[in-house]
Amino acid sequence: MSETMSTASGVAIAPLGLWRRGVNSLMTFAAAAAVVLVLLPLGAVFGYLVYKGIGSINWAFVTQTPKPVGEAGGGMANAIAGSAWILLIASAMGVPIGIGGGIYLAEYGRNRFGNLVRFTADVLNGVPSIVVGIVAYGIVVLSQGHFSALAGGVALAIMMIPTITRTTEEMLLLVPNAVREAAYGLGVSRWRTTLSITLRTATSGVITGVMLAFARVAGETAPLLFTAFGNQYWNWKINQPTAALSLQIFTYAISPFDEWHRQAWAGALILIVLIVMAVSAVRIAASRGTLKGAN
Repeated sequence: MSETMSTASGVAIAPLGLWRRGVNSLMTFAAAAAVVLVLLPLGAVFGYLVYKGIGSINWAFVTQTPKPVGEAGGGMANAIAGSAWILLIASAMGVPIGIGGGIYLAEYGRNRFGNLVRFTADVLNGVPSIVVGIVAYGIVVLSQGHFSALAGGVALAIMMIPTITRTTEEMLLLVPNAVREAAYGLGVSRWRTTLSITLRTATSGVITGVMLAFARVAGETAPLLFTAFGNQYWNWKINQPTAALSLQIFTYAISPFDEWHRQAWAGALILIVLIVMAVSAVRIAASRGTLKGAN
C-alpha cells in the first residue's frame, strides 16, 4: 500500500499513523471518562435523594402546611411557596444590577474604577454565605425591627450579583468588535448598540450566568436563618417572616423525630427537582428565542 494518499488537487497527504490513531482514541476515552466522573456525583446524590425521599412525597406534602409534632401528615407547601417568593424578590433585585454591572465592565470599565468593581465582585464571590446573612441582618432586619422575606431576598441578591456581573462581562467580551463597529458604521449610538446588538448576541451566555447564580442561592440556608427566619404558616407579605424550603429541611433534619427526618429527605428531593426544572425551562426558552432571532 502506498504511504501517501492523493487528493483531487493532486496534493499528497500522509495517512494517520497507528500511533496517532491510538492517541486519538485514548484521549477520546479519557474525555468521556471525565464526563462520567463529573456526572457520577450528581447522579449519586439525586439517586440517594430519590431513594430516601420519594416515599414521603404525596399530595398532602405539596399542598399542606406542617403539622404539630406527633400529628401525622402535613407537608411543606408554605415552604415551597416561600422559597419561590424569596427567590423572586432576590432575582428582581440581583439580576438587573448584575447584568448592568457586567455591561459597564465590558463596555465602559477599562479604567481604575472598573478594576475596583471587578476586584470587589471577585472578593464578594468568595465571601461565606453566613457572612452575607449577617450583613443583611444588620442592614435590613435591624432597621425593620423584625425578620422578613425582603431581608432574605436582599441576602440572596447580594450573593447573585457578583456571579451575574462577572459572567455577563465575559460573555459580552466574547462578542466580536466587528459587530459593534458595523453598528457604529450605520449610525447606531453606543448605548443602543450595547443593549440591542451586543447584549442580544450574548443572551444565551448571560442567561447561563443568571441561572448559575440562581441555582447557587436557591438552596442556601445560612443567610435565611438571619433574615427570613421561617414560619409554619402561609405568608405573602414582604415584610413578615417567611418559610423557605431550605430552612424547613434544616429544621426537620436536626430534629429528633423520624417523621420529620423523612419529610426532610422529601423536601431535599423537591428542592433539587425544582431547581433543575427552573434552570431547564429558562434554558429551553432562551434557546428558542435565540433560534428565532437567528432566523
